[in-house]
Amino acid sequence: MTTNDSVVLGRPSPARMYDYFLHGSSNYPEDRAAGDAVMAKVGSELTRDVVWENRAFLGRAVQYLAERGVRQFVDLGAGLPSMENTHQVAARHCERPRVLYVDNDPAVEAHGADILLGDDSAETRIVIEDVRDPEAVLRHPRTRELIDFDEPVGLLMVAVLHFCTDADDPQGIVDRYRAALPDGSYLALSHLTVDPARTREQADMEDSYDQATAPMIFREPAAIEGLFTGLDVVAPGIVPVGRWHADGEYGETVGRMLGGVARKAR
Repeated sequence: MTTNDSVVLGRPSPARMYDYFLHGSSNYPEDRAAGDAVMAKVGSELTRDVVWENRAFLGRAVQYLAERGVRQFVDLGAGLPSMENTHQVAARHCERPRVLYVDNDPAVEAHGADILLGDDSAETRIVIEDVRDPEAVLRHPRTRELIDFDEPVGLLMVAVLHFCTDADDPQGIVDRYRAALPDGSYLALSHLTVDPARTREQADMEDSYDQATAPMIFREPAAIEGLFTGLDVVAPGIVPVGRWHADGEYGETVGRMLGGVARKAR
């Protein structure tokens, strides 16, 4: 996620850095240089390993929702389409899902249009808006055209809110989106978390994003759990994303990001 007035080539974008960590091709030299600098400073565990683990969480969450009858998804801060995108996972588990991708890095639309073109497994749209402005996202003509807010919605806020400062009021952002969802909808959310044993690593990571178009904010587990207020959290609760519905009882995890899925009760 980035801010509209600062999306310029020459500055690394978190969305394009995320794509680079996923070995994607929709990134620029400044993103690769920034990504390499971050990995050199904090290692691959907090960069590529976390990104891959989070991507797998997204896929499992989408599958979980589709298997429970959700047919439409709003993917906030979606980033650049890469591998195992939301519409691809959903299409394997339900027929003709509707997927709205939201990000405000114009590169997402430029690259995403090529990737989505000709894929008729799902009905998709891309909206270029700031996810910190729920009203703009929800009022957008493409949103109203694609998403029926009288039917359950899968709201995906995966690895997006740690790019929001406290001044952006992440709790308020979640609350405004939640209020727009009909009963029977779900929220899937993941967020980088504070680890008292890794304070130096956290500081290095935050410093590494100083020159990016959005900051990186680690939050306490209690603050992340609070983002699910008003919703019914499904088992196994708010856990390291590598352990959420992983193969076997628990999957391996690097433990840097917490996530979960919750339902808006009828």
